[in-house]
Amino acid sequence: MTLSLQPVKGTRDFYPAEMRLRNWLFGIWRETARQFGFEEYDACVLEHEELYVRKAGDEITEQLYNFDDKSGRKLALRPEMTPSLARLLLARKNALTFPLRWFSIPQCFRYERMTRGRKREHFQWNLDVVGQADLVAEVEVLSALILALERMGLSAQDVRVHVNDRRLVGAVLTHLGVPEERHLPVMVAMDKRDKISPEALAALLTEHGLSARQIADLAAFLAMGSLADVRAALGNVPAVASLERLFTLLGQLGLGAYARFDIAVVRGLSYYTGTVFEVRDTGANLRAICGGGRYDSLLSAFGGDPVPAIGFGFGDVVILELLADLGRLPQLAPSVDYLVIPFSKAQFDQALQVAQGLRSHAGRYRCEVDFSGRKLKRALERADEVGARKAVLLMPDELAQGQVVLRDMAARQETRVPLAAFLAAPG
Repeated sequence: MTLSLQPVKGTRDFYPAEMRLRNWLFGIWRETARQFGFEEYDACVLEHEELYVRKAGDEITEQLYNFDDKSGRKLALRPEMTPSLARLLLARKNALTFPLRWFSIPQCFRYERMTRGRKREHFQWNLDVVGQADLVAEVEVLSALILALERMGLSAQDVRVHVNDRRLVGAVLTHLGVPEERHLPVMVAMDKRDKISPEALAALLTEHGLSARQIADLAAFLAMGSLADVRAALGNVPAVASLERLFTLLGQLGLGAYARFDIAVVRGLSYYTGTVFEVRDTGANLRAICGGGRYDSLLSAFGGDPVPAIGFGFGDVVILELLADLGRLPQLAPSVDYLVIPFSKAQFDQALQVAQGLRSHAGRYRCEVDFSGRKLKRALERADEVGARKAVLLMPDELAQGQVVLRDMAARQETRVPLAAFLAAPG
């Protein structure tokens, strides 16, 4: 049997070049979250299967990587982080001080059909405010999201945050005569609007009890482009006022250009209760880059008391696709401060000592030693490859005089300096 050298279908390997890009993206996520006062947390990638199958009807329950372990426990690889967050909160609820501002960068797994921007594993930035009922929580979460997008080199010309409210969709369905017990499955079906044909969506809505007239009227509502149109049709329902205030607050912060009302955004997970949003590229070439919303009833679904909460999940796959399409991916070369180059094996021991001196210096210099024994020309080429600022050449004659040769790789200039003085103040 021949061993396959390819990663499992739908998963990825991360060679150093890919890791540099991943670390760059994660760095933006972490820096932004911390700038807004969020603390990082994590949980095990393995969870009890029941954590996810509780949400009957969610598409995600059909996409689990689940199995029985050797003790017969029903487990699953996490497909998303929010249920794990709920479990953590419930486990220590009495010891926690609310509101909480937490973030995480988990790896998630879903057995789903792969398309462009969609794999069976991905990393995502989860950022949540728990215990804050006011719309200021929405504004903080969206502000952090937009700042991260800007740090990636994107603007309102490239991306938009499409915002809606689940309560508004519920009001529409009530207006159309859809019984309340059917609202949730209808919303889950509506979330497939961009993934399936209009005919397939109509068939799905018919399965959930909607008549042809109701489906046509719902399509008319989904075509409405402004809150004013919705208000004219429904009257002053509370969700309209809430969305108006949210857009006003974002405008006051100079973020209004990013946000637009989109009544078609419903999000497919059953636990959303209020504001919902998705980030999409303005060219509409990719699936949603990021999605989230308010989930005030999530903890009660697991046996706890309701706690207001809002957050989002921002995946790594789609955003990297968009940045590549726009030519905005950063050029990230490897870099070290020094590459120490021994002339021959006779200098290996001293090369180790020089490297140790640089690494343990107060400046904590990044240092690599070239033990390959390659000729000097090729060793200097290696210095360029690893992005070294300077090469430290350990040449026999100079070492005999207590000196090393420093080569500035950018200026292509060499100087001889006393080894002791160099290690005392590398610079």
